[in-house]
Amino acid sequence: MPPPRKNFTSARAKILAQWRGVDYAPLEKARATPARLPDAVLPALLKELRLDARQAEAEVVKVWNALIDPAVTAHAQPNNLHKGTLFVNVDSSAWLSEIVRYRRKEILERLQNSFGKSVVQKISFRIG
Repeated sequence: MPPPRKNFTSARAKILAQWRGVDYAPLEKARATPARLPDAVLPALLKELRLDARQAEAEVVKVWNALIDPAVTAHAQPNNLHKGTLFVNVDSSAWLSEIVRYRRKEILERLQNSFGKSVVQKISFRIG
């Protein structure tokens, strides 16, 4: 009586992998699975990559100079937006103090009115 097919295949694969020095089992398994159509894969991929959120983050950086007072933009520029926090680099401690004390709320409100509260939830200013 021949051995079960599953054990035979796995034993064969192990021996071939030892002989070749490389295990081709994952590659052979990938070749055996049928290809999927792009329209079945793309929605999940786009959701996983968060392209919509990343586009909004890039737009915040682009629109900064148009939304914010030119006196502030001359001394403060956005660096990046991560998980709802906009990180802004300020060129001096004097301007950092000015912005944090008197203009933080105004800047946050303008950005939230333009992009929504889910995109820009808070702002972190730092010297840089």
